[in-house]
Amino acid sequence: MKKQTMRKVLKNSPIPLYYQLKEIIQEMIDNEELKPGDAIPPERELCEIHNISRMTARKAVIALVNEGVLYREQGKGTFVAEPKPKHLITRLKGFTEEMEGKGVTVETRILNFSIVEATLNLKRNLRMLPHHEHVAEIKRLRIVDGEPLALETVWLDEQKVPGLNKEMLEGQSLYAVLKDNYQYQPLYARQTIEPVLTNEYESKLLGLPNHSLAILFQRTTYLAQDEVMEYTRCIYRSDRYKYEIFLQP
Repeated sequence: MKKQTMRKVLKNSPIPLYYQLKEIIQEMIDNEELKPGDAIPPERELCEIHNISRMTARKAVIALVNEGVLYREQGKGTFVAEPKPKHLITRLKGFTEEMEGKGVTVETRILNFSIVEATLNLKRNLRMLPHHEHVAEIKRLRIVDGEPLALETVWLDEQKVPGLNKEMLEGQSLYAVLKDNYQYQPLYARQTIEPVLTNEYESKLLGLPNHSLAILFQRTTYLAQDEVMEYTRCIYRSDRYKYEIFLQP
């Protein structure tokens, strides 16, 4: 890439220099001046082009790396990433059904299955009866096309799923198991989405640096008559996928 093709930062602008540089690089990607797999100029060259400090250039590049727009290869440089696939959220589907519908290879690794005492928060979220004391807790790592994508924890009222065990879930969709074995058919769900930073355990499983930006989905899924089927907490990598929500008036 030639130096003169890059728009310069404005020193007299109220917008921080690193943020201007970040937007300039993003603009070049949007205009396909930089395409997936292309290397961006090294930080030293960015400093020369814009007459800025190394720290300012690094801050702009790191911001784009954290957003998944760029990626780094040790000893080689920084490159433009492939665009993130969109996940349109309009229908209630299990993870396996959703991903297989996109034609990708899905693997689910069960990290833990256990029957544990329900916390007050779980009792509220699952609308458990007073004499129900335990939940089935399922921790799973979701792997798409060979790469870890999401870390999921599902809780179910243990008395509603008698006999549920790890072996029943191996290689199976949870929704399919609940339908086939308990005749549960999800009707609707309430879901919240918020940004979070991964802890050491989450980062290791997802193949991310510690304290990486991720997306937390918390979902309560309902049966008929507002009966709760499951409560799920799922952490998705934000550097690989983005999510689209379709709204109608």
